[in-house]
Amino acid sequence: MKKHIPNLITLFNLLSGIIAMVLAVENHLVEAGFFMILGIFFDFFDGFLARLLKVQGELGKQLDSLADMVTSGLVPAVVMFQLLRNSLGNWNGDYLIPRMFFEEGYSYVPFFGFLIALASAYRLANFNIDKKQSSSFIGIPTPANALFILSLPLILNYSTNDFAIYLIQNTSFLLVITVAGSIMMNANILLFSLKFTEYSFRNNAVKYVFIVASISLLIGLHFVAFPLIILLYILTSVVENMFLKK
Repeated sequence: MKKHIPNLITLFNLLSGIIAMVLAVENHLVEAGFFMILGIFFDFFDGFLARLLKVQGELGKQLDSLADMVTSGLVPAVVMFQLLRNSLGNWNGDYLIPRMFFEEGYSYVPFFGFLIALASAYRLANFNIDKKQSSSFIGIPTPANALFILSLPLILNYSTNDFAIYLIQNTSFLLVITVAGSIMMNANILLFSLKFTEYSFRNNAVKYVFIVASISLLIGLHFVAFPLIILLYILTSVVENMFLKK
């Protein structure tokens, strides 16, 4: 019976992603963001439970990737689609595909947001067959990229940082984020994993420092902290690879 518990948590991840997808399609990006966060929480918790109960298996691995494709692949792609569309101001948001779709003058720029889904699918498929990514990641994990994307509408709604709001409403900036995130998910960059095989500070110092720093950023900056945490994650991994592992 216990072997099914992690898979049940994974299905909660998938359910959260499905709800987030419906909300994102309807342009309720803040609500979609909260359900995406919930799904990512389940994504972390299912792996933790599988290791704790010692019931890791191929079924759980495949199911986890399928759920991640929805929660951390499709949902952030639709969120970026909507952000790009909103930044252009040429669509009232009633329909995902407007009735004037084929009319002259309609911008197809928002569809570049779906590049995130394509890059996520490639990364997840590659992760499943790459035996080198058991204790670390090569390229940014899809949940990390999804957290970066989902933080953007949350910042728009809850932050008073005028510069951050200006950037998120800028079409060029959103396109750069889309392309950069898609590349980084599949880049040959070694990043540490937050999975713990044991909990000593000596062997997990980088992870503990990162967690404490991330919590401090969240307390001080709230939703603005999300993109900074992802950048900190990349920077910390680079420092670890260049200096600490030597």
